[in-house]
Amino acid sequence: MESHPRQVVAASVREAVNAVRSLIQSGEDIPISEISIDALYHVIEEYVHHALRPSLRKAVNATGIILHTGLGRAPLARVAVEAAEAAAGACMLEIDPESGKRGSRFAHIEPLLCELTGAEAAMAVNNNAAAALLAINTLASGKEVIISRGQLIEIGGSFRIPDVIHRSGCRLVEVGTTNKTHIDDYRGAITDDTALILRVHPSNFRIVGFAEETPLEELVALGREIGIPVMDDLGSGALIDLSPWGLMGEPMVQDSVRAGCDVVTFSGDKLLGGPQAGILIGKQEVIEKCKTNPLARALRLDKLILAALEATLRLYRDPEEAARQIPVLRHITTGRAELEDRAKRLAEAIVSEGENVRAEVAEGVSQTGGGSLPGQDLPTFLVALRSKSLSADDLSKRFRTHDVPILGRISEGLFLLDVRTTDEDDLRYIISCVRGLD
Repeated sequence: MESHPRQVVAASVREAVNAVRSLIQSGEDIPISEISIDALYHVIEEYVHHALRPSLRKAVNATGIILHTGLGRAPLARVAVEAAEAAAGACMLEIDPESGKRGSRFAHIEPLLCELTGAEAAMAVNNNAAAALLAINTLASGKEVIISRGQLIEIGGSFRIPDVIHRSGCRLVEVGTTNKTHIDDYRGAITDDTALILRVHPSNFRIVGFAEETPLEELVALGREIGIPVMDDLGSGALIDLSPWGLMGEPMVQDSVRAGCDVVTFSGDKLLGGPQAGILIGKQEVIEKCKTNPLARALRLDKLILAALEATLRLYRDPEEAARQIPVLRHITTGRAELEDRAKRLAEAIVSEGENVRAEVAEGVSQTGGGSLPGQDLPTFLVALRSKSLSADDLSKRFRTHDVPILGRISEGLFLLDVRTTDEDDLRYIISCVRGLD
């Protein structure tokens, strides 16, 4: 009562008493020590601790899924965190320092995005679904949007492209087949009511085998011939080529700009490695229309996200520095030898700290996740844990319920920690938690 709010303590007392009452009413043979005042006091302590603990708190990602949606997707670079902290108070969000008059919040990121991608103009909203909604509504409200049947995708959270098109106030026109769509399919569907040709990157699945997709350059040429804008929704969006690390098929944002798209949309918190945001880049005229759409205000970013996004984009001026400082890129590019060394050190430390826990190093695979690079695994090293007294599920729960939860995965009766998605601080914390295992 001296240390915590009265309301929290009172509620915790009620919950603890009710828990003991339920035990008694269950009719089970319960030792008196479990329902004593001393036992009740410790239960109350636990309830108070739980009530005061933030629900949205730091976690250790040892799942091997680099862009884990449940764990917040891209972890931010240190400079991005520092930038958000600096912007937490009064900041120059919409003040032009030269004139002292009101400016635009897009000014913090637009020059950087144009510099990095070659686009004429840029803006950002709160996620890529919002970016797609804004662009489609701006360019085609009340009119037709043409899209290949093979691109009518659904991603996480039941987010469906057809629903976005309809909510944008547009009419969907499907062309081609699931596996093949040709340029003549698009051409044949164009009417006086057609306002937009839309290409959507499949993100979290691939069509392989007897399949063909119309090249973006052909779509842009058709759009220019007819006078219809072309939009490319890249979903994840990569600013550097990931093929040197064996990850193929993720289109680069710069390629869509060079192809001549009128507007390109992509995420900030996936392969870019920044905060949650939806980025729009493209032709000056199109982006200016998007900026003046009333939806833009409803979907705009706040100052903390803008600050973190600006800091992340600045890192891309030096791709090597970006790969070192942006956690997503660092996790993707970490080499085999470093991963093996990390896993061995962790396994040895766990064995020396935990008397009842065995730890062995095994090879495995990590995933990019977040709807990026589907079906492409990254080789990794795992630390497989086995306890004398706890099952894999029990181990998982014990690690998961720490003040800083540790998330791994379970396979073949073992609790696995993938070191690809951890750093040195994470390893030290994992080791400290092993000491408390029975």
